[in-house]
Amino acid sequence: MAEDRIAALEAKLADMERRLTVREGELDVKKLQYLYGYLIDKCMYNEVVDLFADDGEVRFFGGVWKGKEGVRRLYVERFQKRFTYGNNGPIDGFLLDHPQIQTIIDIDADGKTARLRGRSTMQAGRHKDYEGDEPHLKARQWWEGGLYENTYVKGDDGKWRIKCLNYFPHWHADFEKGWAYTPEEYVPFPKVLYPEDPSGPDALIEDHWLWPTHKLLPFHMKHPITGQEMVAQRWQGDEERTRKKAAAKAG
Repeated sequence: MAEDRIAALEAKLADMERRLTVREGELDVKKLQYLYGYLIDKCMYNEVVDLFADDGEVRFFGGVWKGKEGVRRLYVERFQKRFTYGNNGPIDGFLLDHPQIQTIIDIDADGKTARLRGRSTMQAGRHKDYEGDEPHLKARQWWEGGLYENTYVKGDDGKWRIKCLNYFPHWHADFEKGWAYTPEEYVPFPKVLYPEDPSGPDALIEDHWLWPTHKLLPFHMKHPITGQEMVAQRWQGDEERTRKKAAAKAG
């Protein structure tokens, strides 16, 4: 009957519109995240802050920077002042590449929320001819590898913004020796909150670690075939080593 054919066509059209919304969202979010990488590469921190929602946040190195002001505090008051002398852009002799790779993006059913898992393998350093006076401005070169588990929101203007940038650096390595010789807590975790630390986080994350500790950053998605949560086992030998270290520190 004609009514049945029309109903089938309408259902097919609705399904195509839904799928198109998902695909467009995936492409828009990927473009947004890739732009974030390019802006971070060139230390354009003001433009990075503009990628966030007003109630966005950053989860980074065991700290949480909340709201647009918290995001600005991290990127402008901390990174910009520390890396580029307050300059909003690259400076000679300083390298900070953040390639964005292996992105997996899922769009929620409402079409207004997205989640991304991705990776960055960073190359960074300061040239010997461009050293500054402070210890962190001396010549050095290092690698960094980390994962993102980010959340994005689509505003009423149709534009996607970062709601939560959850970047978890997993490992670091000096270029000369490599990751087999990386000391624990290669970069110290934040321990002092804002405002006591003017560029510090609003809160701390307890379960944070660095290489050579090696754990799974939880997936935002379930296994595509089984539909089950993907949970990694923790090797008993690592658990025992962790207990011994804690006991030794406790004295």
